Amino acid sequence: MKRKPLETLLYSAAGVAAMAIILIAVNFLTSAVKQRVDLTREQAYTLSPGTRAILKKLDTPVKVRLYVSQTEASTPETVFLKGYARKVEDLLSEYRQAAGGKLIIEKLDPQPDSDAEDSARLDGVEGEMLQNGEKFYLGLSVGMLDAKQAIPFLAPNRERQLEYDVSRAISRVISPEKPTVGIMSPLPVFGAPANPMMARMGQQQGSQPWALVTELKNDFTVKRVAMDVDKIDDDIKVLLVIHPREITDKAQFAIDQFVLRGGKLIAYLDPLPIIDSREQNQMFGSIPNSGSNLEKLLKAWGFAMDTSKVVADLNYKMQLGGRNGQPQEAPAFLSVTPDGINGDDIVTSQIDNIWLPFAGAITGTPVAGLTMVPLLKSTKQSQMVDGFMANLSGENIIKEFKPSGVEYILGMRLKGKFKTAFPEGKPGETNAAPALKESAQENAVVLFSDADMLFDNFALRQMQSPFGTMSMAMNGNLNLAQNAVEQLSGDSNLISVRSRAVQNRPFTVVKKMQAEAEANYRSKIKEMEDSLAETQRQLNELQQKKEKGQRFILSSEQQAALENFRKKEAEVKIKLKDERKKLRRDIDSLENRLKWFNIAAMPLVVSLSGVGLALYKRKRTAAK
Repeated sequence: MKRKPLETLLYSAAGVAAMAIILIAVNFLTSAVKQRVDLTREQAYTLSPGTRAILKKLDTPVKVRLYVSQTEASTPETVFLKGYARKVEDLLSEYRQAAGGKLIIEKLDPQPDSDAEDSARLDGVEGEMLQNGEKFYLGLSVGMLDAKQAIPFLAPNRERQLEYDVSRAISRVISPEKPTVGIMSPLPVFGAPANPMMARMGQQQGSQPWALVTELKNDFTVKRVAMDVDKIDDDIKVLLVIHPREITDKAQFAIDQFVLRGGKLIAYLDPLPIIDSREQNQMFGSIPNSGSNLEKLLKAWGFAMDTSKVVADLNYKMQLGGRNGQPQEAPAFLSVTPDGINGDDIVTSQIDNIWLPFAGAITGTPVAGLTMVPLLKSTKQSQMVDGFMANLSGENIIKEFKPSGVEYILGMRLKGKFKTAFPEGKPGETNAAPALKESAQENAVVLFSDADMLFDNFALRQMQSPFGTMSMAMNGNLNLAQNAVEQLSGDSNLISVRSRAVQNRPFTVVKKMQAEAEANYRSKIKEMEDSLAETQRQLNELQQKKEKGQRFILSSEQQAALENFRKKEAEVKIKLKDERKKLRRDIDSLENRLKWFNIAAMPLVVSLSGVGLALYKRKRTAAK
């Protein structure tokens, strides 16, 4: 009897040991195969098609040197950075598999005064000084033949952009020459130096370049183009025109000829530029501000934009901080969701949210020879409203809102053979050199009806981290701009990589329900106002019929009318109160259903699966 328990114990120990050996062997055999399961909706941890397309171009081996400090220190910073370094190594392993033997990865530990540290300096990789005074290396260098690109430090606050940064470095060594991008704007997009006189008054300290310019400089040669230019330089491949306020005919002619000879144009027009108003008011106080347009060029292409009106959309409206920090409805400050974004175009296909502060509408039909592809548009629950009133009070806009049933174009691409907007030649010159009348080849122009979307405050959220200020994308505004530049400059493979850096999950169903309920709510408000106005008119008529000396004495008719007014007012207020309750009840009900689904759905599925598996096993055991 004692021997049987001993045998059982020995068999159990042998079984556990055998299982341990099997697990170790399987782990050893499979360690060489890097395969991850990515359960995120946007596949954020899987190589994008753009990265795979870049790697397929490799016909010469590319060497990636990853520099990671293997310090023995165990401070919170070093532990965090070592953990992030492992994520970088995992990603590079996927690169190596996808490259099919054309990507060589070397991992080096740049200890002080070592050959690896000298190599890091030569490759342009720099160590980051930590709070304990220790230098930590976490960077990489990509090289092919004589071309070399370095990422000096792989900052953890750019984790979502990690794949893009690596793919961009590989792309740059494949094609080392950077296309030239020109930027024409009266705004301080390149930054502004400090004004000594204003600085002494404590009013201005200068400004840094916009994030868009900084990012473009990583991929392109960026040149400043003056607003009164006679001719766009021949080396400029793509021209960005940002808020061309009071642009002259001479400058429009220069842009016209640039497009006709094959240059690509991306124009950001704006009927109500917020950043422009702020910049002017800081220097000179309150100055009437006008919108921007390329009127003559748009007319030649079959389009126009009214700079006195902006688009308000109840499905895309946002809430902004109002008086005393209270949220205020802003129907003309648009947050465009996938319903208004062209999901079939490569520039916008992977962008799910765009902010447009007080955008205009581009109206018209392309002339013969041109075709129009919408990129951004409003919903039919939209209306053109006065720009000044929209900026002054969003609540009044909602109050008088009447949907037009029209989907207004907020961004578009024009393609085809363009004809000149200046058939008589260069404006103001009679003996000027012959000008182009039509483009020889098909070309493309991209237009947007808002320029504020590019400003940092409307595109990025600044956060402080142990590694400095961290900029997080609030929307796809900058991605959209960079995508458009990359597509028009000839390389679109990086678009699908960058667009994964920001993903939003807007509650579109909740917004639609709220818009429908508010439409009914507005009708109640209108009904009450009409009732009050009619009653007031009747009271005024009765007041005019009164005799002298009875000014402060109410007649029986007036008293009856006043009593009727009060009854109507009370009835309408009760109805409005009920409408508010219904609106809040419907929204709360939907939010609660979504919360319970997110919280309970997965545990319920796991529990039911476990119960089902247990019943299945019991049934099989009973059958035996």
